[in-house]
Amino acid sequence: MPGEGTTDGALGLEETEAAARRDAEALAGPATALVAEGALDRGQARAVLPHVLSDVPVAVLLVDQHSDEVVFANRSAVEMAGDVHLPVGLADWARASSLTDRAGRSLGEAPSVLERVLGASPTAGEAVRTAAGATERLLWATGIPLGVEGRERPMALVVFLEMASPPGGHRGHEQEMAALRDRAIIATDLAFTISDPRRDDNPLIWVNPAFSRVTGYSGDEAVGRNCRYLQGPGTDPDTLEVLRQAIAAAEPIAVTLLNYRKDGTAFWNQLAISPVFDGDDRLVSFVGVQSDVSERVRVDAEREAALQAERAARREMERTRGHLALLAEATTQLSATLDTAESLERLADLVVPSLADWVVINLAEDGQGSTDRLLVRHRQAPDRLIDRYVELQPESLRHPSSFIPRLLAGGESVLVSEYHEDDIGMINPPEMREVVQELGIVSAMYVPLVARQRKILGTVVLVAGPSGRHFTQEDLSVAADLARRAGMSMDNARLYEQEHRVAEILQRSLLPTIPKVPGIAVSAQYLPANTVADVGGDFYEILGLPDRSVGVAVGDVVGHDLSAAAAMGHLRGLLRACAWDDASHEAYADPERVLDRVDRLVQGLDVVPLATLLYARLVPAAGGWRLTYANAGHPAPLLRLPDGTVALLDDARGLLLGVASGAERRTRARDVPVGSILVGYTDGLVERRGGDMADSVERLVRLVGRSDPGDLDGMVGGIVATLGRDRDDDVAVIAVRVDG
Repeated sequence: MPGEGTTDGALGLEETEAAARRDAEALAGPATALVAEGALDRGQARAVLPHVLSDVPVAVLLVDQHSDEVVFANRSAVEMAGDVHLPVGLADWARASSLTDRAGRSLGEAPSVLERVLGASPTAGEAVRTAAGATERLLWATGIPLGVEGRERPMALVVFLEMASPPGGHRGHEQEMAALRDRAIIATDLAFTISDPRRDDNPLIWVNPAFSRVTGYSGDEAVGRNCRYLQGPGTDPDTLEVLRQAIAAAEPIAVTLLNYRKDGTAFWNQLAISPVFDGDDRLVSFVGVQSDVSERVRVDAEREAALQAERAARREMERTRGHLALLAEATTQLSATLDTAESLERLADLVVPSLADWVVINLAEDGQGSTDRLLVRHRQAPDRLIDRYVELQPESLRHPSSFIPRLLAGGESVLVSEYHEDDIGMINPPEMREVVQELGIVSAMYVPLVARQRKILGTVVLVAGPSGRHFTQEDLSVAADLARRAGMSMDNARLYEQEHRVAEILQRSLLPTIPKVPGIAVSAQYLPANTVADVGGDFYEILGLPDRSVGVAVGDVVGHDLSAAAAMGHLRGLLRACAWDDASHEAYADPERVLDRVDRLVQGLDVVPLATLLYARLVPAAGGWRLTYANAGHPAPLLRLPDGTVALLDDARGLLLGVASGAERRTRARDVPVGSILVGYTDGLVERRGGDMADSVERLVRLVGRSDPGDLDGMVGGIVATLGRDRDDDVAVIAVRVDG
């Protein structure tokens, strides 16, 4: 065995044992009084003491004296015994820990300190050995029974203090011996105290040397005083209140609190206090077990700080990712519409509730704060509050405290990270203040809607209320970026609406109002391809001519935009002039002659690019009508006879307008009975990219043949609905029925 066989080694070990015995006697001595007076309840000890003993740097056991079982072992004790499941008999635990006395006999078999502990006798302890682990170690085993005979036998505390002896075979120095003695004495910082609640202010009546080492107060300085002198400015008052309540109720308690040593230095004290009752269940003492856990608290605090920093970084990353996703979604959503009202709705949907609890979007293109368009969106408020806010908004904007007029005048975005009572007091009129408070306001951001050339279209007010969120500068940057994107989108919508209004006026001037012509019925529709302006180069025309004949035309100028529409207007004017002038001269009224004159004017005046044009003339005749027609590169018209048969009039093809002078075109003629229907259309109806035009014309023939001849509007509507979908060109359709 290490330390045996040398005089100095034996002497050093004996001195070490003596020092450890003195410390253990001081620890165990007062327990004799406890044995005489009362007992710590077994359930209370199980509930409180393990919380403190689990991390002390010596092996500690709690033994149930009623069952002779180890019911708790701290980490150091578990390492000694290895894979032993609790509860386990004390003797079995000793064998599993390879514990022997100085003679090498197992403590589980020979009389030992453990046997005395089970007999409820306090012991100053003795030296024992353990072979657990890679090397043999020397321990000082001491026990404190916490119970009495004659009453349910409660718990005992067994502590193993690790000692050391000089290396075997070598003489140790005096300094080394002193160090070994000190190591045995201060091997643990586990401090014990006993207080007497029967005395005034529950003073300490005993402390062990470990208490003095931890706190710096000697036994004489500690005994006779309530241990609150360990408290200081950093001691948590809430924890103290919990401690006071437990002591007042004589209940076990375990807490960790900041205490102060005699020299003023702070340490974290893990404290367990258990009441002791006598045989008549009268409170006689409190046993306190204390351990300095400052290092553990420091490590835990550093770990918690690191976790907090990591969580904060993760939250920041998630917030940034969310902001980027919001801006990307805003770009997609806002650029997908050219309608201002829909843009407002989409902007509100984007920010509530992902960025704000409610939002107020105010379009004020005159820059004076008027509510040209106002949208209020709240995540949960009733409609009555929203309606009341909208009603009070104009008056509120006139108050000098309002941020909105300043933004409309070119002011910078405003962040109010927290609305205080004074800030809310600046909201006017008072009725608006009440509405805003009911809607909820904690924080707010005011940002302008900026369009091209920094024109201010309006403002966006984002408010955090029910969620309790406080906006930051980063939130303001995101809101300003979002408002810029929304401003550009709404500016596009505004420009579109302006152009759309111009296009509507132009459209009304270009497309004819179908006149009432005796003997015929007419229906027509026009659909532009351009989504910006409802006009294009396609057109139709009905002319009641002076000789009682009727002119019918369908044309298509190359292009489908405002330029094409303007050229179409010129072409339509030329056609009307030529057809009207030639109507008084039968020779000139022939459709091919009309097309020739129009073509010469188009090329001579250079007012129209390439164009196709179908012109037909219906003249009353005996028993029906005489139809003549000529075609300048236009799709062939259809003729539906009263019996439902449909003919494709493709026998009059000629060169389109604007290509060459003197282009040859031929007029074709046929008699048509009453009830016949002439259908003209432009190529946008039957041409599709990658499709077969002949198939589309065949579908058109079938549609016309199946249509009700008495419902021209239904016929034209059905044609457009069926063949006019998914078009990429303008479409014009006209149907003319001869009635008599």
